[in-house]
Amino acid sequence: SLHDALPISAFDSADIAARGRPAIVVGGTGLYFRALTDGLADIPQVPETQREISSLLYAAQGEPEFRDVLAALDPAAAARIEVGDRQRLIRAHAVAMATGKSLTAWQTDTRPTLAPGAWRGVVLDPPRAELYDRCDARLSVMVESGALDEVAAMETRGLPASLPALKALGYRELAAHLRGETSLDEALDAARQETRRYAKRQMTWFRNQTPDWGRVEALEPGAQWDQLAALAPSGPLRDPPPP
Repeated sequence: SLHDALPISAFDSADIAARGRPAIVVGGTGLYFRALTDGLADIPQVPETQREISSLLYAAQGEPEFRDVLAALDPAAAARIEVGDRQRLIRAHAVAMATGKSLTAWQTDTRPTLAPGAWRGVVLDPPRAELYDRCDARLSVMVESGALDEVAAMETRGLPASLPALKALGYRELAAHLRGETSLDEALDAARQETRRYAKRQMTWFRNQTPDWGRVEALEPGAQWDQLAALAPSGPLRDPPPP
């Protein structure tokens, strides 16, 4: 989880820096980077009973009415959380009820994990066509590596559709094929489109949320290194590592 990973990342970064080496944190989830640069709210553990109560209330009222209830407790969260995001709506309600303080207030009262000015952000921002080709290749590798068998095994367990693991890219489309609702080609086409839409949302997030980060458009390692070298804050980088 984010709460588990953040202290580890901070510790590892400090340990690496103490040895005179730059730490490199790599990933594609903006929330993790935001937690490192802006901090993570130290929210107390919400009792399981409160999470269950909030979940039951959501189920009984439906999203529109539940969102109105949340708006009275945490107006910013009620306005910010996207339609259909049941998990985050329930989370915001449970936090407010259990702690007496809104999730937004907890999140506002944070300190950055990494000291300002002690890090440099870079976004891989390749041309759209090349990015989509990589998305398509990713799906092909997934299927060749046994994704259909994995989805079939998960489907036999009767897991709730709200489980995060069942929201993985490609899962829903492959599951529909296994239920006989679509052909394999139709499922793969739908999964490609969903993967591309996800990649587009990611890039939109980074463009909007990290406008001051450097940009690297190349996908090939050698060209990436050249572009990274040009972004180095204090002189040229050393020779690139061997391939």
